[in-house]
Amino acid sequence: MTECGLTNLAVCLPEKFFEYIASLLNGAVEPLLELTRYLLTEPVSISTFHPLWAVIIYVISLFYGLFFMFAGFNLMISGYDAAKRERAKHWLRNIVLMIFFIQASFLMYSLMIELSSLLTTGIIDIIDPNFFLMTADSMTNFSLQITLLFPYLTMLLLTVLMLALRYLIVAIGVVFVPFAFLFYFIPPLQSYGKLILNVLTVIIFVPFFSGIILFGTSALMSIPMFADYKIVLSLVGFGSVSGLLLFLVAFALLKAVFSVKNSVTMSQFRSSYNYLASKSSVPADKGQTKLNNY
Repeated sequence: MTECGLTNLAVCLPEKFFEYIASLLNGAVEPLLELTRYLLTEPVSISTFHPLWAVIIYVISLFYGLFFMFAGFNLMISGYDAAKRERAKHWLRNIVLMIFFIQASFLMYSLMIELSSLLTTGIIDIIDPNFFLMTADSMTNFSLQITLLFPYLTMLLLTVLMLALRYLIVAIGVVFVPFAFLFYFIPPLQSYGKLILNVLTVIIFVPFFSGIILFGTSALMSIPMFADYKIVLSLVGFGSVSGLLLFLVAFALLKAVFSVKNSVTMSQFRSSYNYLASKSSVPADKGQTKLNNY
């Protein structure tokens, strides 16, 4: 920062004026930036939903005995049929794994959240904290900052809303993880378990990929061509973060939906529907034939 004196007063006063304007602009930007950093780096608190998770675990545990009885019954009636005996053993192994993952789902879910937070914090800490702020480093950049202030604030607000929605989904997601493991180890419902697990995993690690995007946009400042367009790079970075969140969630949902569509349950449903449709069309065909003969 330049020290003002009688010898450099003509240079110092305009610089102080621009720095004062930049500090006023940062008064609106800094709260949104702090909130964005918090939503990106801080681990999601899921302790609020632990009582509800415990209730769900208790309800699911009531069916453990039925699962073991079903597996044991299939093993007993398999006799000397090797295929049936192998299926019964596979089902018994799935029950044991299902119980383990359901009971440990809260711990596993919290560990994934902590891992995502640590990875994201490591990337965000590398970024220059002044990159996203309003600065009077050049006349071109300062003019662009004033011109693009409203779009920049709008993009920051949109990013905060998207990250807040992600925070809410991740926090509530701990309640759905036991159902995901329950469905995953039941063959007819496995695709639905994959759907829940895919969506939650993608949403948990969205901040890590967002941090990579923000670091990439800040690294472009080292290129002389982008030195005077910092506000443009910031807009592109936060816009890419919002777009990435939408894209990854949509991709996970579409992938899971297609897996459900091609699952065994859906194929059985389609077969049943086609069978019933063919049966219901027979009387109409016969009636039409009699009418034509008449």
